[in-house]
Amino acid sequence: DIFGMVAINSILQTFYAVGIIALCIIFQPELRDMLEEFGNTTSKNIKRITTRHAAEEDGTLHAIEEICASAFELSSKGEGALIVLERTGRLRNQMTEGVKIDAIVSRQLLCNIFVNRSPLHDGAIIINRNRVVAARCILPSTQSQVPKSYGTRHRAALGMSEVSDAIILVVSEETGGLSIAQGGVIQRD
Repeated sequence: DIFGMVAINSILQTFYAVGIIALCIIFQPELRDMLEEFGNTTSKNIKRITTRHAAEEDGTLHAIEEICASAFELSSKGEGALIVLERTGRLRNQMTEGVKIDAIVSRQLLCNIFVNRSPLHDGAIIINRNRVVAARCILPSTQSQVPKSYGTRHRAALGMSEVSDAIILVVSEETGGLSIAQGGVIQRD
């Protein structure tokens, strides 16, 4: 406008209008998640979270103990497992592909899910705080080069850790070894 460039001004105005719509379309899932989180965070929820913080810590510590006990039990029985511990990033895409479960974490539940002939043993389970949220979830496999000794569970755990802040526990069916993936890095055994 200042320099009297009418054609460029017209092109840029059109680009801005289309660009904003294009950004909304491209980032639609992220915008929806952000708005959903904002909608869920009310003053009532914040007050409830702060007053129940100590109780949730106890539940979370109990869940960690149960997860560890089940991992060692599954390892000793030669059963494999893939357990995703959800943190700040929501894993809605993986949950919608799996079977929704809303149960308190327990060693018996986890061991029953991962029994070899159980209908839920294929795939991963997702745990949020002290609750099993979903089972039979499909995780993205890593696209990076990994050793040939990595099985499907290890590749899925590594892939999930590359795209989220989750902590993924793997119990190897073949070796019985326990591995943890976080931040695109996997620590075996």
